[in-house]
Amino acid sequence: MKDELRFVYMGTPEFAVEPLRRLTEGGYHVVGVITMPDKPAGRGYKVQYSP
Repeated sequence: MKDELRFVYMGTPEFAVEPLRRLTEGGYHVVGVITMPDKPAGRGYKVQYSP
């Protein structure tokens, strides 16, 4: 069943990384990951990348 299930994972914050890792290690087939676009933040407006 796991091999037949294909899905897209949506999540950006740091806490979304571990569930995605567990799904892929558990044999699920993730066909894509959608995150928020990178954006400037902080005093220097340095780009903050998704984890």
